[in-house]
Amino acid sequence: MSTFPEIDLNNVPKHIAIIMDGNGRWAKKQGKVRLYGHSIGVESVRGTLKAAQKMGVKYLTLYAFSTENWNRPKEEVDGLMNLLAQTIVNEVDELDESGVRIMCVGNNSELPEYCQNELAAAMERTKGNDNIHLVLALNYSARWELKNAMKLFAQEYEEGRCQLEDLDDEKVHSYLATKGIPDPELLIRTSGEYRISNFLLWQIAYTEFHFTDVLWPEFRDTDLYKAVLDYQSRERRFGLVSEQLK
Repeated sequence: MSTFPEIDLNNVPKHIAIIMDGNGRWAKKQGKVRLYGHSIGVESVRGTLKAAQKMGVKYLTLYAFSTENWNRPKEEVDGLMNLLAQTIVNEVDELDESGVRIMCVGNNSELPEYCQNELAAAMERTKGNDNIHLVLALNYSARWELKNAMKLFAQEYEEGRCQLEDLDDEKVHSYLATKGIPDPELLIRTSGEYRISNFLLWQIAYTEFHFTDVLWPEFRDTDLYKAVLDYQSRERRFGLVSEQLK
């Protein structure tokens, strides 16, 4: 039974980020290769995106491929890159028609050229959409992002374009891969793991976490609704005390 009617649509997170975990373990349970789990996981992405749109979420960020994932077996990495490109080709028409803007954060220059091309074409085609922003974290790591931000600030400082006292939160944000994207209010991690895995370390300073044992290929709209209800049950104080919020 859907829990959607229980959700307060006036208190839905503007930005939800998800660490999609458990594809390989799910495939192993089915007696299949890991890549099969990733392919079935695409269906979970599709359903989650539609559920997020239904609630009025404006940004959905998915941790699709980390910089550490390059260390996986070459066969799996090659398969993931092919799956990424093919999924973009297969889905872009429907995404565009439903008002989805595709965005990407990460060091995309290291992705295979055919992936870069399909991704660039999809982002260009959907750039005018604003129903929901689907942000794909590809070849992303928070430590890479923060090191890159430091380099950008140092370069500006050396060139005399900024001073040390200019480095406030807003300035840091301007150097991040997520520039222009609000910080997530809710972070979901599937498969029963309790790690951040080098994901959005600056951005999740005041994010609410929701962990679920559900493996990503089995993640459904009801699981997303459950996470949002969990979020809505909490008091977000941002360093204040309860009495100050009343």
